[in-house]
Amino acid sequence: MRFLQRERTVVEEVLPGLDQRLTALPLAKLEAADSPGVKLFCDAGGPGLLVPAEHGGRGADLLTALRVQRAIGSRSPSLAVATTMHHFSAASLVEAAATSSGMEWMLLAAIAKDNLLLASGFAEGRTGQGILNPSLTARTDGDKVFLSGSKKPCSLARSMNLLTASLPLPGPDGHDQLAIALIPADAPGVSVKPFWGSPILAGAESDEVVLDDVEVPAELLVRTDVTADGRLDQLQTVGFVWFEGLMTASYLGAASALVERVLGDTRASAAVAAEAVTCVESVALALEGLAADATTAGVTQDTLSRSLMCRYAAQDAINRVLSLSVEALGGMAFIGSGDVAYLNSACRALAFHPPSRSRMAAPLTEYFTGDAPLRIP
Repeated sequence: MRFLQRERTVVEEVLPGLDQRLTALPLAKLEAADSPGVKLFCDAGGPGLLVPAEHGGRGADLLTALRVQRAIGSRSPSLAVATTMHHFSAASLVEAAATSSGMEWMLLAAIAKDNLLLASGFAEGRTGQGILNPSLTARTDGDKVFLSGSKKPCSLARSMNLLTASLPLPGPDGHDQLAIALIPADAPGVSVKPFWGSPILAGAESDEVVLDDVEVPAELLVRTDVTADGRLDQLQTVGFVWFEGLMTASYLGAASALVERVLGDTRASAAVAAEAVTCVESVALALEGLAADATTAGVTQDTLSRSLMCRYAAQDAINRVLSLSVEALGGMAFIGSGDVAYLNSACRALAFHPPSRSRMAAPLTEYFTGDAPLRIP
């Protein structure tokens, strides 16, 4: 089938064998809490996908990564969502290494060489709290920094090698600035507790990670220029663009799995199938335009605003695809297997990732009218 062929070809080029191994397993197994998906991803060299070639990785650009996530999402939405969190952190490290004389490049080399997985401990998932607001508390003792608190949900909680987390540290002017910490999963004081109660996206390992006065090694602390008002520095802007793009592509992949089933059903209306394909491919084209913009013009606040527009437009397009596809496949497909109902539910979760459309309404309006820099509240 020509549909999704390009994306799956890219996966085979950069992560050989992964798509075939995922295809060999039923969706229910890949989406279960004990899914083998993360291990298969690591076995294929997935953690090093974004690490530059000079540091031993695959050196994938944004366009390649978007296609990879769509293809993976069509096989296992849980795996796509979980690995997006890893890639988000990895992309931020790549940006930090490009503009820093610190030790970030050594971390990147270790990620690629040892297939290390990064979990994200940002404030995602806390109702009413901005994504830039740290979810952990920090205390300092001289040059040492200690973290306490918890992150829930935290994808890759059970498979992570490092947890990336945000924390406030005093800046040069005395005001708190955001810093990024990398905490080894086996560090004293780190533990994981069950949290995710839904069978939907259970394979993403989104449980609770608890930190009890955990020391952050000085070489694993990256300071940013982000202050309490939410204005983004370049490191954070790059990270957000990758996050929004890859998360959108992941859910687009899940919706594409339903469209693929419609295309393979000879009883489905050609008009409905064509409309469903048009919906998902329009989102893919928007994402590819985003990637081209990031490559040619660099990542700016304009790029970030476009990534948000892609994401919110994708939510609307995916909702339309779900309505079309579930009805076209019919009641027997819904009854005969849990896959249709599962994918229908999993795709809805794109709306739950930060920043929500409602939270960004005022900041985006202010940005497009030219009255203020883009902020993430």
